[in-house]
Amino acid sequence: MNIYSDSSYSAIKYLKDTECNLRNLLIMTGDFNIHNSLWDLSYSHYSSISDHLFAIANSFNLSLSYPTDQAPTRYSNNANDSNLVIDLIFLQCDSLELNTHLIHPEWYLTSNYAPLMIIIPIVEEHIVTHKRTITKNSDEEVKFINKVIAFFAKVDVLNVVNISELEEAISNFANIIDCSWTKYSKLVNITKHSKS
Repeated sequence: MNIYSDSSYSAIKYLKDTECNLRNLLIMTGDFNIHNSLWDLSYSHYSSISDHLFAIANSFNLSLSYPTDQAPTRYSNNANDSNLVIDLIFLQCDSLELNTHLIHPEWYLTSNYAPLMIIIPIVEEHIVTHKRTITKNSDEEVKFINKVIAFFAKVDVLNVVNISELEEAISNFANIIDCSWTKYSKLVNITKHSKS
């Protein structure tokens, strides 16, 4: 989520007073326009509006990220004004992959703002392109159901007297279903026209 909060802290006040139903938020970043000694070591004061910001971040299970190298995020055009840290990143709490960010002051060029950068790892995903299926009302469906029913009818529950015997009976039943499914089903390609 990217936020711009003006000098009146409008976005922060809005988020504080509004119930946002956002789940699995990984990052909250933006220009929060808050000067605070918590994230700017050259600034000696604490701003109470940052309490609202931390409460908002906490409601999303996010915590303040500290950059690998401390640097200003906003550079002043006026030599008499200080450079500031007002752009922040909040990351998912206790995340091993997302735990820090970089500030690139050398990249701000004609802008007054230094870019903040974070590397988000993208896990390789295996996309299934085949599945096994049995056609409804086919001979294979009848054979599959009969095989499962026949095995189920033979299960002797009177001999199941403890957990290990119950687990063994369930495992045997699962194996019969799996073997029967493999025997009577066929492998088909999944396409955009496939039924869920």
